[in-house]
Amino acid sequence: MKRFFIAVLTSCLWLAGAAGDEKAQGQATPIPAEWSGQVTDAAQLPIEKNAWGTLQWVCNDKLMPGSAQTVGLATILPGKRNPVHFHPNCEEVLYVISGQGRHSYDGRTIELKAGMTIRIPAKVKHNMVNTGTETLRTLVSFSTGDRKTVFLEELPAK
Repeated sequence: MKRFFIAVLTSCLWLAGAAGDEKAQGQATPIPAEWSGQVTDAAQLPIEKNAWGTLQWVCNDKLMPGSAQTVGLATILPGKRNPVHFHPNCEEVLYVISGQGRHSYDGRTIELKAGMTIRIPAKVKHNMVNTGTETLRTLVSFSTGDRKTVFLEELPAK
């Protein structure tokens, strides 16, 4: 399972350069029908925009039926933060692609920068604030294809 996770994480890193922010993502690559449900192209996937940044899901049970993981690209704008939340049904692994931020973790905080990874067990309250001057870009992975999120606060809408 550990090798599978590393393979998925590695294969998704190449997506990070062009996906997960508000910039144009380039032209979509056609995916052959026989690969439907096994391959996604970030250029063809929606980006959820929030006042604090973006989320783009590149793998989950909806996109790839039967998937045992959820993988996404998340951004947090300079000076912004995502809401405090937890995942009741899965752990999260967050890898910082670029930028820096302060991650809260059940009442404790740690500074994270590009190249660092944090594992957040299921049910641990957490969030991240971008403490830098550039957009914080992360790759996030969850140990289920159907991740659940419980928000403990609401931030202003877009």
